[in-house]
Amino acid sequence: MLDIKFIKQNTEKVKMAAKVKHVNVDIDLLLKLNDERVNLLVKIEKLRAEKNETAESINKLSNDKKDEREKLVSKGKGIKEELSVLEGQHREVDKKFQELMLFAPNIPSVESPIGDSDQDNVEVKQWGNIPHFDFPLKNHVELGENLDLLDLEIGSKVAGYRGYYLKNEAVLLHFAVLSYALNKLMQKCFTPFVPPTLVNEFALVGSGHFPFGKDEIYQIANPGKLESGQATVSPVYLAGTAEPSLLAYYSDKVLDEKDLPIKACGQSQCYRSEIGSYGKDTKGIYRIHEFMKVEQVVICKDDIEESNKWLEKMRGISEEILEDLGLPYRVLNICTADMGAGKYKMYDIETWMPARNSYGETHSDSNLTDWQTRRLNIKYADEKGEKKYAYALNNTAIASPRILIAILENYQQKDGSIKIPEVLRPYLNNKSFITKDKK
Repeated sequence: MLDIKFIKQNTEKVKMAAKVKHVNVDIDLLLKLNDERVNLLVKIEKLRAEKNETAESINKLSNDKKDEREKLVSKGKGIKEELSVLEGQHREVDKKFQELMLFAPNIPSVESPIGDSDQDNVEVKQWGNIPHFDFPLKNHVELGENLDLLDLEIGSKVAGYRGYYLKNEAVLLHFAVLSYALNKLMQKCFTPFVPPTLVNEFALVGSGHFPFGKDEIYQIANPGKLESGQATVSPVYLAGTAEPSLLAYYSDKVLDEKDLPIKACGQSQCYRSEIGSYGKDTKGIYRIHEFMKVEQVVICKDDIEESNKWLEKMRGISEEILEDLGLPYRVLNICTADMGAGKYKMYDIETWMPARNSYGETHSDSNLTDWQTRRLNIKYADEKGEKKYAYALNNTAIASPRILIAILENYQQKDGSIKIPEVLRPYLNNKSFITKDKK
């Protein structure tokens, strides 16, 4: 969410941001609604003051001034009726204003490419050597089925479209990469969380996943009952990342500047309906409805240079993990149309997946400045005691099982086995290879 004062002072910039980000929002209507609600509020405050003055005048009257009292009582009733009408109008206008404010986009950085689709993202780095195989290449589905690591057929039977089972060493690999990433973040002084995956609407509005990505989020049909036995009224959702829960942990708080930056990481189950990707990547475990992820969140002071330093640091952590795993990757500077409404600057990291003969997205690193913290009311007090909205960033440390595609395919051997990346071997009983022999 942007500051309405900023929108008024930078109207053309906000309109241009909406244009290049392909966000459908009427900024002129937003400003008109703001003027209406402010004007209504002025009238309401004036009437409230008049109402109080009338009440005081009535209280001061002596009992023998009956006619004057009746006039004042009648005047008070008229004010009350007029006030009720204006307050109703204000609620209606303010509701429309607040809804529209959620669509106002953040201004993208000057380093972010202007573009119309993901085809306009710009590669800024490549690392690692693309492997070349002197034997017929297998994709992760073939490898998984041959080595009894993956079962998609029964997964679909049990869980429906995009369902899957991980088995045997794939389970150990899955938890190995998550544990490895979590340990690395803890070594870098990130506070670990296992956050809720069932979240209320305010958390998703606060992170910006609502209203834009609402179709991608699962809503719980039977959210449960309160302690009294009464059914809960507020809707509950399955989060697609730990980001909303981690940010919401600090909602409505005033942090101390000396405690910044806040560095948090969360490991959680994640759920996405993938409605927007219907028909894409239908085979295998690249695009699935549920997975696990280790997510990073940083909350820092409202300084663009400092926040961008954290953007680069978090990206560096993800790169370090991939380099530890020996997986070739590339970094993309994401263009305006592909970055989302709230992003100031964004990187994606794509890891090489041999069977695709291309890179596949595995990480996302974003600076949202104060766009989320305004929604969630996350502030800090500086050394002078002045309260300011903090800046917030997030980054994928690792997501599995998608990363297993890269591991299985890049480390496949001529005999059909899988070589285990050295840094993960301690999590797999120091095994060096995954073979058909499970003894």
